[in-house]
Amino acid sequence: MSKTPNPFRYFHSSPEVIRLVVMMYVRFPLSLRNVEDLLFERGIDLCHETVRLWWNRFGPLFAADIRRQRVQRMRGFRHWRWHLDEMYVRLNGEMVYLWRAVDHEGEVLESYVTKKRDKAAALRFMKKALKRHGQADKIVTDGLRSYPAAMKDLGNLERREMGRYLNNRAENSHLPFRRRERAMQRFRQMKSLQKFATVHASLTNHFNSERHLVDRQTFKLRRSAALAEWQSLMG
Repeated sequence: MSKTPNPFRYFHSSPEVIRLVVMMYVRFPLSLRNVEDLLFERGIDLCHETVRLWWNRFGPLFAADIRRQRVQRMRGFRHWRWHLDEMYVRLNGEMVYLWRAVDHEGEVLESYVTKKRDKAAALRFMKKALKRHGQADKIVTDGLRSYPAAMKDLGNLERREMGRYLNNRAENSHLPFRRRERAMQRFRQMKSLQKFATVHASLTNHFNSERHLVDRQTFKLRRSAALAEWQSLMG
C-alpha cells in the first residue's frame, strides 16, 4: 500500500504554524490582517495573503480528517434527533440558502448551499446527510413545505416533527457562522461559501467542549484533548 504524501512537503513553514494559522482564521471572527497582526506579536512574520492561501489549501484537508474521525466514532451510536434548517446568505446582492443539519447535541452534521429552497434542493441536501450519517429517530424541521415533500420521496415522513420552539437547536447553531460571516464582510462566490461553511462546521464541532454543561476542570481536560488532537491532524 502506497504511503500518503505529506501535505506540508512543499512549504517552508512548520506544520504547527500552519495549523495555528488555519485555526485562528476559521475558528475565530478575525480578518486575514487580524491574523497577520496577531502572529507578528508572536514573532511569526506572514503576509495576509499567506493566511488566505493556507486556509484555502489546508482548511478542507483538516475538516475532512476531523469529519472522517467523528463519523467513524459516532457510527455505533444512535442519532436521536436531527434539526434541519436553512438560512439566508447574501452573495453579491443575491440571496442563496445555506442548509444545515444539526444533531440533538449541537453537532453540525452537514452544510449545503443552493440557489433555491424548493423540493429538489431539500432532497439533495437530505440525501447527502443521510448517506454520510445514516437515519435519525426524529427529524425536526420548520414549516417549509420542501421538507415534507422531500421526506415523502425518501420514505421517512413519519419521522418528521415540527413545532414553534422545537427547532431552536438549529437556530442557535447559526450564530457562530453569522459572526464569522460579518468578520469576512460576506462572501463572493457559492464555491467559497460552501468550502468555508464545511470547514467552519468541522472546526466548531471539534472545539465544542460544552463549557456551559461541565465544571471547569472537565472543560480544561476536554480543551487540552481537542488541541492535542488538532496538532496531530494530517501528521
